[in-house]
Amino acid sequence: MAVRPFSNEPPIDFTKEANALLMRAAIEKVRGELGREYDLVIGGKRSRTSQKIKSLNPARPAEVVAVHQKAGIEHVEPAMQAALAAFESWKNVAVEERAGLLLRTAEIVRKRKPEFNAWMVLEVGKNWDEAEADTCEAIDFLEFYARLALHMAEAKPAVQLPGERDALRYIALGVGAVIPPWNFPLAIMCGMTVASVVCGNTVVLKPSSDSPTIAAKFFEALEEAGLPPGVVNFCPGSGATFGNGLVEHPKTRFIAFTGSRDVGLDINVRAAQHRPGQLWIKRTILEMGGKDSIVVDADTNIDAAVEGVTVSAFGFQGQKCSACSRVYVSKAVRDEFVRRLVEKTKQIKIGNPLNRDVYLGPVISEDDLQRQRVRQAGNVSAGTRFHAE
Repeated sequence: MAVRPFSNEPPIDFTKEANALLMRAAIEKVRGELGREYDLVIGGKRSRTSQKIKSLNPARPAEVVAVHQKAGIEHVEPAMQAALAAFESWKNVAVEERAGLLLRTAEIVRKRKPEFNAWMVLEVGKNWDEAEADTCEAIDFLEFYARLALHMAEAKPAVQLPGERDALRYIALGVGAVIPPWNFPLAIMCGMTVASVVCGNTVVLKPSSDSPTIAAKFFEALEEAGLPPGVVNFCPGSGATFGNGLVEHPKTRFIAFTGSRDVGLDINVRAAQHRPGQLWIKRTILEMGGKDSIVVDADTNIDAAVEGVTVSAFGFQGQKCSACSRVYVSKAVRDEFVRRLVEKTKQIKIGNPLNRDVYLGPVISEDDLQRQRVRQAGNVSAGTRFHAE
């Protein structure tokens, strides 16, 4: 299968009016779809539940972005059986066909970049540029993992001994639980899902309850690209019920998770416990929170340092594990650095990210807002700390 060399998806420049017009048109199109109800999809079959998940626009919490079904503990077994059944055939599908699914999906997402961006603006409060970066990264995952799977299929054994015919072949594991976060609701969700699928595994996808619509739109793109039933099963639901049941199921082969430290550690404990009927040690891929720092030396480029700290600390309202939470500054430049940083942050425009010039939008939910207030009331800064050395 011949494919061009990998290259990163170029971001759209919204300072060009033609691109801004396309984005505004996409926002209006997406706004026309708000309030739609989406189904659970298990083994290709759509169903609805009595309990629902309402996805809200964090910039306008009274506005319902979409209504989703809420998978419960009773849906774990059907989802697992659908994924297990699909695995029996999908694991034997040629890697070229599996990679082709990813490449076709990449093309669909690429053609609809403004729409995916608009969903992120409305469902999680990303500004235009941050939404565009998220969509570009999702396309990069699709393109890169397709090529990587093709490369791995060509692997040669490291050693050929006389009198032997040695071969090296990677085999699929089985059913994976994919539990992505809301802060990179397209890129990380896409990456964990398609990395599993392209290697011959099948997936039960439990998107975050704060961003299920973006996952639903991506699932629709997968189906349009030719995803067979049961290879990915779309199951929004509670982490405490459906999520835990999925992690604990004896047939779950691996868990891919991105989120908080506490939830990740709990998944690690649950996955480590052997269950009746379990044949393997479950594998866990757990990407959890971080506390990130930036060091500013005496001979630094102050302008570059100020720009870097501002973008890192306040990009997407600081709601990411890579956000700068502390800065170590040389005493020789501390006063100048702080003065310029304060000036820079005063220029940040706060508001509804539907507007092109807004940089800092809402936090994801009322619960998160209250947590921020508690931290501030407890005299623990919610922003960046400075240390002079």
